[in-house]
Amino acid sequence: MAKDIYSIGVIGAGTMGSGIASVSALHGYKTYVYDVNRHALTKAHAIIARGYDTLVEKNKIDVKERKRSEASLYYISDIEEMAGCGLIIEAAVENIDLKKIIYGQLNEISHKDAILATNTSSFSVTALSSAVSRNKERVIGMHFFNPANKMKLVEIIKGEYTSDEVVKQAIDITKKLGKVPVVCKDTPAFIVNRVARSFYGEALKILGENNMDVKDIDAIMKEEGGFAMGPFELMDMIGIDVNYSVTKSVFEAFYYDPKYKPHNIQQKMVEAGMLGKKSGRGFYQY
Repeated sequence: MAKDIYSIGVIGAGTMGSGIASVSALHGYKTYVYDVNRHALTKAHAIIARGYDTLVEKNKIDVKERKRSEASLYYISDIEEMAGCGLIIEAAVENIDLKKIIYGQLNEISHKDAILATNTSSFSVTALSSAVSRNKERVIGMHFFNPANKMKLVEIIKGEYTSDEVVKQAIDITKKLGKVPVVCKDTPAFIVNRVARSFYGEALKILGENNMDVKDIDAIMKEEGGFAMGPFELMDMIGIDVNYSVTKSVFEAFYYDPKYKPHNIQQKMVEAGMLGKKSGRGFYQY
């Protein structure tokens, strides 16, 4: 495996992909942001630029750093353009079949020693490795948290094939990105998202029982529980569709254990297109 990584590819120009790419470029890496949707690339470009503007306004970076970071970003719609990247982070939607297709493409176009990381929050890293025939040991999980440009924690997930050397490299680059790495086993939902199912699930049950409304539940969790955001605020920020998808995959992975059962409130919201901040309406209106 190559020891030095100078360029990072990010697959998916959504909320997570944009956040990861923003951090990567800010820390000096030549960064390729790939998406088949050109509109998503344009939107990601604007979001990242606004984020850099905010950092300049808060005196966290200067104008020179901002310009250097923006110049390090390349927005592409041809996946082969990231063939030379030493690390490629997949941040596509939580659909394991789609992710396997992407890993099949990366198997063909990437250097055999390039690290292939998934930002999945629930799927098995080992399962994703099945789509890679050249050096499965380079597939690893690097699960960033939303918003990726602010949250410090990154779960490093070692699959059954992942080599110790790749784990060390992932830890090293996570630290270089200003993040805090925590190594996890390849179990359903890893650590944080497994714990978080109760945070969201119980809140949804209380809401469904008409015991309290959304604002009151969020207020109690913040004022008495000490959380920065309430469960409904957080679901809106993450995306109701993303949160619902993760809950379903965890429920299935644990053989339909009732404590992980998705709530029909989320299902109805997804069906109605009420996805949170990104759609303008979720548990709150934006």
